[in-house]
Amino acid sequence: MGIVWFRLLLLLVVSQVTLEQIEPLSSSEERESLLELRASLGLRSKEWPRKPDPCLLWVGITCQNGRVVGISISGFKRTRLGRKNPQFAVDALANFTLLQSFNASNFLLPGPIPDWFGLSLPSLRVLDLRSCSIVNAIPSTLGNLTNLSSLYLSDNNLIGNVPESLGQLSALSVLDLSRNSLAGSIPTSFAFLGNLSSLDMSTNFLSGPIPPEIGSLSRLQYLNLSNNGLATLPTQLGGLTSLVVLDLSQNSFASGGLPQDLVGFRNLRQMILTNSMLTGALPGRLFTGSLQLQFLVLKQNNFSGALPVELWSLPRLSFLDVSANNFSALLPNSSLAANATVAVLNISHNKFYGNLTPALRRFGFIDLSNNYFEGKVLDFMHNVSLGSNCLQNATDQRSTAECASFYAERGLSFDNFGQPNTTTPPVSESSRKSNKTKIILAAVLGGLGLIALLVLLVVLLLLCVRKRGNSSQRGNGVGPAPVGSSPPNPGVPIEFPNVGDSFTYHQLLQATGDFNNANLIKHGHTGDFFNGVLESGIPVVIKRIDMRSAKKEAYLSELEFFNKVSHQRFVPLLGHCLENENEKFLVYKSMPNGDLSNCLYYKNTTSEDGTLQSLDWITRLKIATGAAEALSYLHHECVPPIVHRDIQASSILLDDKYEVRLGSLSEACAQEGDIHQSKITRFLRLPQSSDQGPSGK
Repeated sequence: MGIVWFRLLLLLVVSQVTLEQIEPLSSSEERESLLELRASLGLRSKEWPRKPDPCLLWVGITCQNGRVVGISISGFKRTRLGRKNPQFAVDALANFTLLQSFNASNFLLPGPIPDWFGLSLPSLRVLDLRSCSIVNAIPSTLGNLTNLSSLYLSDNNLIGNVPESLGQLSALSVLDLSRNSLAGSIPTSFAFLGNLSSLDMSTNFLSGPIPPEIGSLSRLQYLNLSNNGLATLPTQLGGLTSLVVLDLSQNSFASGGLPQDLVGFRNLRQMILTNSMLTGALPGRLFTGSLQLQFLVLKQNNFSGALPVELWSLPRLSFLDVSANNFSALLPNSSLAANATVAVLNISHNKFYGNLTPALRRFGFIDLSNNYFEGKVLDFMHNVSLGSNCLQNATDQRSTAECASFYAERGLSFDNFGQPNTTTPPVSESSRKSNKTKIILAAVLGGLGLIALLVLLVVLLLLCVRKRGNSSQRGNGVGPAPVGSSPPNPGVPIEFPNVGDSFTYHQLLQATGDFNNANLIKHGHTGDFFNGVLESGIPVVIKRIDMRSAKKEAYLSELEFFNKVSHQRFVPLLGHCLENENEKFLVYKSMPNGDLSNCLYYKNTTSEDGTLQSLDWITRLKIATGAAEALSYLHHECVPPIVHRDIQASSILLDDKYEVRLGSLSEACAQEGDIHQSKITRFLRLPQSSDQGPSGK
């Protein structure tokens, strides 16, 4: 009987919720305000049709009891007229007194946030203005939105100081101000944000100390202040007992090392302090209570001494990178916390010495290069980089003189690579340079081979676990323009409704400075690539296709591809310009980290001899997995399957977070018939001209 009553009660609740959801808009004033907002933003009738009821049929409108409580225009596209002069024209929002959520992320709103935002929307709980091209300062009136729980203002062009008034948002749980141009110090008033669980102010121009008051935010789980100019690391941060992720990398903590009393991170899983000018010894107390720590990156600082035994003993540690420091010590003799099996260790470019020990057994991928280890390589060691050490049974090691000098400076004897000690002539400078060149070449070739191998392994893994039955539900009808078809006659309009905006030739001239050679990235085999900046401030890469060339149909194949295929692993196509008879243009989102061929090895600006540094292991694995996801989608989730036909390192583009965005899609071709036909994906290819540049497609 109790079950029957429970089901009846559940039915009544569901019925009531359903009735609330389908109740039409009851406020004529709000309807007029929605139409006004539609006109001022230039929204299309596809999302907001004029006649139907907004609560019932408008995309992104949420209503309760016949009143508008949520408006989302995230990712909407404007009409052709609306694109000509986009502005932050949302004055009609002031009439929605019950509005709880406004989401305009990825919708261009060039201009400042109006002051009335914090005065006329008292019920607002979520404000999401990410990637809207907003300018000027954050208005202090936002501090009046006392019901606000989430504030997202990242990826804009905000300047000035962070207002102290934001400390009045006592209900705030998420605050994201990252990737702007904010300056000044972090407000001490943030200490009053007692409900804050996530704070991201990375990639700005903040300076001064990290306020000690931040350490009182007992509910904070995510703290990212990286890529600023912060100068002091307070001990009070140890009070963040709920913290899970801490990223303070790329700051200027020139006052010294990590505080001895920086303890209390009992829930911390990730700590990233890359390139933050930290010095001195690494305090062991920092890791005594951090039993959950899995990911620790301290590379490119100036730490010295030994790695504390507490660090080696962390039971969950799976990624440790302390490369490019000044550590100088022996490895521990015992195999500590040996339960980890897929761990990554990078202690390269330090001054570790002595014999290799069983403590390394817990790590699956190891980089020990550019240290002074001696003795023999242990039998269990695989997937290990050992270059530029003093090891006996390894290649590309330091010279005898260099190793002997290092050990002599410390009052130690060098084993002379297992040979009897003899007098050896000093190694000439030219010989050292030759050895260094060989090391660099070996590292580059080995790294490229490793990435290719990882991609193949991940692809094979995905193939084994994926059920081919899923492929019939996605990507139907995908393929390029039919072989042998001719391009459309000039003047005949071509419709590609799903491939971004239609730009004018004048807009592209403005974006590239009349296609100035200074903006030329490269000459590709289907067109020339130029860097550009749209009027809205968005950086782009523009491909110019000469219709008189042999590859004139390639742009149609690429447009057809983007018209039918959508996946986060492909480089975003923002639009096109097809109005000229002799030239066509494709506009892509710019990729800040270029392509894999340029990013796999980068110049170490902190090194006197300009040595090459490689991507860390976790980034390599991320890139390999991302490339495999893209290829798996093409091969097994599209019907008919698609072969890329141009896979190489320069086809794998990387965004600002090193996420893979696959490029060179003009050669993609639907594979029909025999799966063994000659049009197969080429994983490795000799370097040649290709369809991507260092920052885009």
